Amino acid sequence: MAVIDRIIHDISLNEGVKAQLSDGGIVTITGEKGAISRKFVHSKVIISSDSDSLTVSCDLPRKKDKAICGTWAAHLRNMNKGVSEGFTYKMKAVYSHFPMTMKVDHGNGKFIVNNYFGEKVPREANLPWPENEVKVEVKNKTEVIIAGIDKEKVGQTTANIERCCTVKKRDRRVFQDGIYLVEKN
Repeated sequence: MAVIDRIIHDISLNEGVKAQLSDGGIVTITGEKGAISRKFVHSKVIISSDSDSLTVSCDLPRKKDKAICGTWAAHLRNMNKGVSEGFTYKMKAVYSHFPMTMKVDHGNGKFIVNNYFGEKVPREANLPWPENEVKVEVKNKTEVIIAGIDKEKVGQTTANIERCCTVKKRDRRVFQDGIYLVEKN
């Protein structure tokens, strides 16, 4: 049985995207949509840069080192895609009897859902990032579009909105009202 003595993940950067490595393990990727920085620190895993690619490598990896190499490579690919294309998630509000209304309040960092199941008190979801990082907008009264360059921030905002409309004390198979993720780009 052969033993793998080195793991290498090559991430080719899109056209117009530049990567910069700093001494503290901070990788900054800059593209036409903006820039994303993230800290990558590990004793065995190394990130190196060429003119048009990044390399994540590890010598004599153990199981957890292999996992970290793959995770870091996925993060770098997401950062590369985010600064060149961006991420857009589309959600749809579904209701059967009580028409819910949605509103974005960027000043207070809240997404407000009124009249959910006829409730008098509005439900709120946190929007933890400012509008220039993650843009949330309501279209056609039932569609919510979340866009940004950081996949984790866009995904967390989507999850916050979906979780604010959870059904409590009712059978989810019957009462299916809520705001659900429909499409990812």
